[in-house]
Amino acid sequence: MPKQPNPDFNKRTSGLQFLWLSLLLIIIDQATKQWVLSAFDLYESIEIMPYLNFTYVQNFGAAFSFLSDQSGWQRWLFTGLAIAVSVILLVWLRRNPVGLWRQNLAFSLILAGAVGNVIDRLVYGYVIDFIDVYVDNWHWPAFNVADMAITCGAILMLLEAFFEQRQEQRA
Repeated sequence: MPKQPNPDFNKRTSGLQFLWLSLLLIIIDQATKQWVLSAFDLYESIEIMPYLNFTYVQNFGAAFSFLSDQSGWQRWLFTGLAIAVSVILLVWLRRNPVGLWRQNLAFSLILAGAVGNVIDRLVYGYVIDFIDVYVDNWHWPAFNVADMAITCGAILMLLEAFFEQRQEQRA
């Protein structure tokens, strides 16, 4: 017997409506990385403005190059984790009503970043980073559009949890 559609589920009223943002950010992320690959040699750097360079680096690890000095197993670990997180986020987006827009926005941003970096790991074996923020001789670890999406999504989730908790305390 074929599975009956869930009468409570409507894609137009679920958080899946936010997937357009994930797709747009994945396209922007991959387009900027292709530009870096075509315009820069590895470690080449150009100054954009004070405190900001575009510098092409290859990140074989995770955030802040965590585990980048390992033998290669970390590529598959981080790929698997990102795919698992992406599946969970898709399930949450499907279950969330569209009215929880801040939460859906956060999930969509994190999803975009995870998928953008998974594409790099699968195609190249490393993540292409190029945004280099610095002060004097101190440089923040280089990052990319996908990393910005993950960071913004995580911050939004934290803010949402904080403000939701404060509203519950007032009630």
